[in-house]
Amino acid sequence: MAQRLALRRLLSLAPRGPPATPGRAFGTSAGRRSTFNVQDGSDFQDRVVNSPKPVVVDFHAQWCGPCKILGPRLEKMVAKQEGKVVMAKVDIDDHTDLAIEYEVSAVPTVLAMKNGDVVDKFVGIKDEDQLEAFLKKLIGA
Repeated sequence: MAQRLALRRLLSLAPRGPPATPGRAFGTSAGRRSTFNVQDGSDFQDRVVNSPKPVVVDFHAQWCGPCKILGPRLEKMVAKQEGKVVMAKVDIDDHTDLAIEYEVSAVPTVLAMKNGDVVDKFVGIKDEDQLEAFLKKLIGA
């Protein structure tokens, strides 16, 4: 009985109206707006190499345990920079050519790019303080 009451209460709080637009994320966060997945080489050229803002490039793989730890941590830190930097995610299994071009020999590998040039890089997991220092160095803060 208590579960039914709790469910009714929850349903009464649910917003009513037209359903969310298909294909759009429910409740996007700042982290999602400042992070994108690279689709192909042309997309990388347009959104990373030609970016007016500094870009953090996260080379990762679905099967990589450390990548699953670093990725969300890095996204959170990029979101905290309030638009001063963006983050591109590159799956090395889907974009082997980019991984070879940027000499990625292990994942996770993170590049800091400014005006199309690699200005800094690290391999492996970093804690939040190290990530913050990496980002501040990139944006010049």
